[in-house]
Amino acid sequence: MNKNISRTALLLAAIAISPAVLAHHSFAALFDASKPIRLKGTLTKVDWTNPHSYFYLDVVDSKGVSYNWAVEGAGPGALSRRGFKKGDVKIGDTLVVDGYLVKKPGVRLIDGRIVTLPDGRVINGGTEGDGGPGDIKPAEAQKDASS
Repeated sequence: MNKNISRTALLLAAIAISPAVLAHHSFAALFDASKPIRLKGTLTKVDWTNPHSYFYLDVVDSKGVSYNWAVEGAGPGALSRRGFKKGDVKIGDTLVVDGYLVKKPGVRLIDGRIVTLPDGRVINGGTEGDGGPGDIKPAEAQKDASS
């Protein structure tokens, strides 16, 4: 009886934890380092969430067709430490983002590593310690913010 209770408790704990674990992932789990991309587009939405922030850009292709792209970045705390605050962008602003495509074909999602803000500042948008290209460690992020 006690073994069944222990197993059930362990199973319930695993189920409860799994969404949080999946939300915070390594770069290599979702993105392809061999597929760099640069997007220049109009900001349509911002989700300042943990563990990742999301920025949505309308990007016009060479045929004049507009597509909405999602850009995954570091969480709000990490971005703030690097000098990128919530009030620095507003809907309608133009952003330039250098990053890497998601592995799943047909999905308009990139990991945003370098973000050029409307005022010309360039910010590292990557998630600290995710192992992606240009990865910075938390101590380096603190140093960058104080420079």
